[in-house]
Amino acid sequence: MNDATQIANTINAQIGNRAFVMMGALNKVVTSEGGLQWKIRGCRKISHITVKLDVASDTYTVTFQKVSMNRRTFETKVTLVGEVSDVYADSLHAVIERHTGLYLSL
Repeated sequence: MNDATQIANTINAQIGNRAFVMMGALNKVVTSEGGLQWKIRGCRKISHITVKLDVASDTYTVTFQKVSMNRRTFETKVTLVGEVSDVYADSLHAVIERHTGLYLSL
C-alpha cells in the first residue's frame, strides 16, 4: 500500500462510514497528491468534495466543487464552490456540514 492510499484510508476512517452514507457518497477515489475525493447527493450547489492532507501542518484542505455536463456536447464544467484550509480532523464534519447543508450525524 502506497502513501496516498494510506492517507485516503485515514481520511475515510476519520470522517466515518455513517457520515458518507448520510451524504449519499458515491465513487470514492484516492487522489494522487494524498487525498480522498467523492461525489455527494442531496446538495444542489456542490457535487464533489475533495479532502487533501497538508503534510507540513498535519491539517486538511477541503475543496467543494460543482461538476456538470452538457448533455448535447458532452463537455464537462468544473466550478470551484469553496475551499477551506487548515482544517483539523475533528473539524471535518463541521466544515462539510456548513458548506453542503447536509447533516453528517443523527
